Amino acid sequence: MLHSASLSSAIGAPKAERPNVLLRAQDKVSWKRRTALLPVLFSILIALGVVLELRGMDMGKVLAMVPRDAAFWVVFAISYLAGPASEWIIYRRLWQLPVEGFAALLRKLVCNELLLGYLGEAYFYTWARQRSAMTAAPFGAIKDVSILSAMTGNAVTLILLLALWPMLSSTTIGFENRAVLLSLSVVLATSIVAMAFRRRIFSLSRDTLYFITGMHLARIVVATLLSAVLWHMVLPTVPVSWWLLLATLRLLISRLPFIPNKDVVFAGVAVLTLGHETNIAALMTMMASAILLVHLLLGLALVVNDLLRRAVRA
Repeated sequence: MLHSASLSSAIGAPKAERPNVLLRAQDKVSWKRRTALLPVLFSILIALGVVLELRGMDMGKVLAMVPRDAAFWVVFAISYLAGPASEWIIYRRLWQLPVEGFAALLRKLVCNELLLGYLGEAYFYTWARQRSAMTAAPFGAIKDVSILSAMTGNAVTLILLLALWPMLSSTTIGFENRAVLLSLSVVLATSIVAMAFRRRIFSLSRDTLYFITGMHLARIVVATLLSAVLWHMVLPTVPVSWWLLLATLRLLISRLPFIPNKDVVFAGVAVLTLGHETNIAALMTMMASAILLVHLLLGLALVVNDLLRRAVRA
């Protein structure tokens, strides 16, 4: 349909413009053919990531630590889906993203968490490019959404770091001032560079950028609060200050690019930092294992769904 419509518009165009219109239509068809196998490649990569992660997991130990309270898992599900849900709302406004786009955003999340940071953005860009009826130029929107996500996360992390600085600098926590200052410098530098070149970096309108920033801020606040609620449900006697500290630490680690399994990294750092708090260290390990297990199950489900859909089409 796209090819015939493009040819029809080319026939009605002036003679000087017809070759250019035909070339653009042919380029679109050619690009779609070349990238038709990319979703399959991402599915294969996700499947490999699932296999590799499962090999290193002690499933019996993980299942033994899992809470049995249904309320815990309701909050856990809301917390897990907060990211994809906020992005679906954003792209719904930008592209009129259909409901099926939520599955693509879940696959994007799994790619980022199991494989490599920002590989999910590459997948989502490919997915959007193959749906030219939905959006003709997805790169600019995905770029702006990703940059604003990082900048908003940086801002919230800085605020929490400054608010909790007395606790972070105490000798009982185990944080080194030099490490914290270095992290602050990196967070500040990336945000300052983005703001300095915002007119060249961003392609969306100012109102749209404000809307996207607001959605990212809401997502970060909701996810952070829900994480603290989950931790409190397991260890209700632990002071709130510890949960604020861990929430800040988790946000700080989430700002590190190109690192998969950030929750596993966060659990490792939490154990090293709060080793003297054995209950908290065990909780962080359990939460990281639970989140990783959900990533694996979701990734496996997405791969199976891709295989079934292709089998039906064949």
